[in-house]
Amino acid sequence: MGSILKVPERIKPLIEDGLVDEVLSTLMSGKEAQVFLVRCGDETRCAKVYKDVANRSFKNAVQYQEGRSIRNSRRQRAIDNRSKFGRDQQEVVWQRAEVDAMYKLADAGVRVPKAYGLFDGVLLMELITDGSGGVAPRLNDIHMSAGQAMKDHATVMTYVLRMLCAGLIHGDLSEFNVLQDQIGPVIIDFPQVVNAAGNNNAKFMLQRDVRNITQYYAQYAPELAETYYAEEMWELHEKSELSTDLKLTGKYKFSTKAADVDSVLNMIDLAYEEELDRRDRYENG
Repeated sequence: MGSILKVPERIKPLIEDGLVDEVLSTLMSGKEAQVFLVRCGDETRCAKVYKDVANRSFKNAVQYQEGRSIRNSRRQRAIDNRSKFGRDQQEVVWQRAEVDAMYKLADAGVRVPKAYGLFDGVLLMELITDGSGGVAPRLNDIHMSAGQAMKDHATVMTYVLRMLCAGLIHGDLSEFNVLQDQIGPVIIDFPQVVNAAGNNNAKFMLQRDVRNITQYYAQYAPELAETYYAEEMWELHEKSELSTDLKLTGKYKFSTKAADVDSVLNMIDLAYEEELDRRDRYENG
């Protein structure tokens, strides 16, 4: 007989309230959250249990949170004062950002898991399956043809465009944060979502997202390595000329003006730190 799975403390209130009937198994355990498969009536769903800030190791969080609006002034003052209540409220804001992004992006035509609500640090959401009832794999666990890579890359670029039109940038997009079901790519994991208009790092984050996911698909379709979708999108974004039905080309003419060397070096340092952190999270988390 297999061992009985202990019900996580944070999921117990959801069981008491009838939102969850049973915890089936652990799906993933990372440094920011644990994800469990749970039964809700006749459906199997995911319950993402966020870890307390003291147990998380997500570096440079301030870069992601810059520009996030907080409507509650008492909550904002508490966060600014760094009290225990303030730290707790910062956690609420962090978690709320993910579920709010999922609702907003679904409305914008981006394929994301359906969110059923955030309940005291537990996000209930749809389980994405592979078509035969199993859990859909992440991109890093599959192989594909050149034709499939071209098609799916174009789909993901459309999703990135729709996200930007909705004012958001994923902030950590890679082959680890995209699932593949029988229809195509589904984007997941949004606690680090970036406000495109209010964050000074927004352009860099968009470029990094597009670069990471393009490098993945380019191993199957090498011509994708010579595309510049992030630059194309950002220029149109700055000109307020973005639209969800825009036909992207991936082509971009770079300026011949002298670069701001200090800014470039800062971006390189930031990229290096973030890449080390990303590898550490996915190799050890």
